[in-house]
Amino acid sequence: MQPPRNLVSPRLDCVLLALVLLVAAGLRVDGIGFGLPALNDADEPLFVGTALEMLAGPSLNPGWFGHPGTVTFYSLALLFAAVGAVGVATGQFADMTAFGAAIYADPALVILPGRLMMALFGIACIWLTFRIGERLGDSRIGLTAAAILAVNAVHIEYSQIIRTDMQASFFMLLCTLAALQIAKDGRRRHYLLAGLFVGLGCATKWPAATIAIAVIGGAIAAPGDARSRWQDLALFAASAVVTLIAVSPYLLIDHATVLANLGGEARPLHPGATGQGFLANLGWYIGAPLFTSLGVAGLVLIVIGLDWRVPGDRRWTYVILPFSLAFLLIIALQSLRWERWVLPLLPFLALAAARALHGLAAHLPARWAPAATGAMLLLLLAPMIDTTRTEAVERRTDTRQLASAWLRAHAPPGSRILIEHAAFDLLSEPWSLRFPLGAAGCVDVHATLAGRIQYSEVEGRRSGRAIVDIGHVDMARLDSCRADFAVVSNHIRYRADARHYRKELARYDRLLAGGTLRFRAAPLPGARSGPEIAIIELAPANRPPAPVKSSTAAPRPEVRQTFARPTFD
Repeated sequence: MQPPRNLVSPRLDCVLLALVLLVAAGLRVDGIGFGLPALNDADEPLFVGTALEMLAGPSLNPGWFGHPGTVTFYSLALLFAAVGAVGVATGQFADMTAFGAAIYADPALVILPGRLMMALFGIACIWLTFRIGERLGDSRIGLTAAAILAVNAVHIEYSQIIRTDMQASFFMLLCTLAALQIAKDGRRRHYLLAGLFVGLGCATKWPAATIAIAVIGGAIAAPGDARSRWQDLALFAASAVVTLIAVSPYLLIDHATVLANLGGEARPLHPGATGQGFLANLGWYIGAPLFTSLGVAGLVLIVIGLDWRVPGDRRWTYVILPFSLAFLLIIALQSLRWERWVLPLLPFLALAAARALHGLAAHLPARWAPAATGAMLLLLLAPMIDTTRTEAVERRTDTRQLASAWLRAHAPPGSRILIEHAAFDLLSEPWSLRFPLGAAGCVDVHATLAGRIQYSEVEGRRSGRAIVDIGHVDMARLDSCRADFAVVSNHIRYRADARHYRKELARYDRLLAGGTLRFRAAPLPGARSGPEIAIIELAPANRPPAPVKSSTAAPRPEVRQTFARPTFD
C-alpha cells in the first residue's frame, strides 16, 4: 500500500489547524459552567478542596495521593492563587481571606477557572495529536485525527471537568512524540525527554506509566546496537523516576498516606461501575464510550487503520500500535470500568481512523481523491457532532437541578432537607440542609461551611469509603439524618446491584421506611443527564422506623408512591 499523497500547502495547513482548534475550543467552552453553583461531578470537590487547603496551610503536601494527582493539585493551587490575587487587586475582595470565604458561598469562583484550565489541556491534546499524525505520515493525517478528536463527545465532556485525566493524556502525548523521535534517530536526549514526560504523567495519574510501552517500542525500532538501546532505556527509566520524585516528593515523605489512598482506589466494587470480567468489559468499552462517541464508521476505520501498513515506516507498528492495544487490554482487565478510562486512547484511535481514511483515498484516481476524502470525513464527523451537541444539551438540564427546582416549588420554609450531592445552589433557600458524612453522621451544611471545613477533615470522616452518601453513614449515627425531605440518588444505584450492597441498602431502608415518594427524575437521552434521583418525604420523627430484618435478600423500603406533580421518567 502506498503512503498518502500530500496535497495540502503549509499555509493551508496552518489555517485548517487553527480552524480545528477554534472549533475544539468552542465546543469545550460551550456549557462549561454546567450545574454551577451546584457541583454535579462527584470528584471535583476533592481536587478543588485539596488545592484550596494547600493554599490555606500553606503546604506543599496535598495529603491525598489516590491518582496521585500531584500535578493537578499544584496547578490548581497556582491558578486559584492567581484568581484570588486578581480579585483582591480589582477590589472584588478585601483580601485573600475574604476570597476564601466567598468560595464557600459560591464555588463557581474557582470551579469555572479550573474547568477552563482543563479545557486548555484538552485543546493542547488536539494540537499534539496533529503533531503526532504529521510525524507519522503527513499533515493531512494529523489534521484529520485532530478534527476527529476535536468533536469527540467523551473528550469534550472530560475537558469540562476538573480531574487528572486530561493533564495525564497531555503528558502521554508529549511522551509519544519523544518515542517517535527515538524510533527515528535514537538520540539520548529524546530518552531523557520521554522519561521527563512519563514522570510528569505518573505524578498526575498512575496509569500514565503505560505510555512507557511506546518508548520501549521506539527503542526497538531505533537504529543502533542492542547494548546502547538497553543503556538508553535505563536512562529513560531513571529520568522518569527522578522526575516523579522531584515533582511529588511527598510520595516518599508521606508514604503511609500513599498506601492508604491506593488501597481505597483499588476497590473491587463501585455502584454503576463494577466490571463483569475481561470480555464483558472489553465489549462495554467498545460498545459504550467508543461506539457512542465515534460511531460505526469511526470504529470500522479504526480497525482498518490500526493494521494499515505504510512501506518504510515502522514507527506505527512499534510505537503506537503496541501501546494502543495494550492500554485497551489493561483497562478491560480491571475490576471497575469507567468511561473516562478511554481518554488516553482516543488520540491514538483518531490517528488510526485518519490513517485508514487517507490510505483508502490514496487508492482512488487523483481527480476523485480530494472530493472522496472530504465526503468520507463528513460522513464520519456528522454523527459525532450530533452526539456532541446532544450531550451538551443533556448536561445543561441535570436531574439534580430538576430536584432543586421541585424543592423550591414545594418544600415549605424551615424544612429540613437531606441531600446527597453538593447542592450549593440551595444554600440561599430558607431550609436547614443536611449532608451525609460517614462517621460524623449527617451534618448541618450551613454550620459546616461556616466553620470552613477542610477537605482533609471530610476525608477523615469518610474513613476510606468510596462514596459520601446515606449508605455509608454509621448506623449508630443514622438518626442524625432525620429530615422532612430526602433527596437520594445512590439508593437507586445500590438497588440495581442489591447482592453486593446489602449493608448500604439497610441504611436507606431504615431511614426511608414509611416515606412518600414525591418526585422522581431519570436521565433522558437528548433532554437531560444525571443520575436517577428521587425526593422522598420522610415519615414524621415520632413514627419509629421499621426494623431492619436480617435476610439474604436486600430489603425494600416501605415507600408510598404519591406524586405532587408528574415525574420525569
